[in-house]
Amino acid sequence: MEQKITFEDFSKIDLRVGTIIEVNDFPKARKPAYQLTIDFGDLGIKKTSAQITTLYQKEDLLNKQIVAVVNFPKKQIANFMSECLVLGAVSGKDVILLNPEKKVKNGSVVS
Repeated sequence: MEQKITFEDFSKIDLRVGTIIEVNDFPKARKPAYQLTIDFGDLGIKKTSAQITTLYQKEDLLNKQIVAVVNFPKKQIANFMSECLVLGAVSGKDVILLNPEKKVKNGSVVS
């Protein structure tokens, strides 16, 4: 554990469930990645890039629910603007996406 935070710090992070509705290759990324379009229900549609190409094929990601941080500022990645951060467990070079055990409403809060 690198640094302890308070519950107040944690409560500032807006974690939501969304459904991946589009997946594209991201050839301009420095490391292999996909561009994801994610539906967060009432929060709208957000885009991000994710370095998840070692374990996931594009067709396997469509309609998959994931967990993401949705209140980071936008970030420029190559020629693409990332609007959220998809969460995953890191195992070496692999990233295993975090997702709800059962289907939930897009935009559901994770706490």
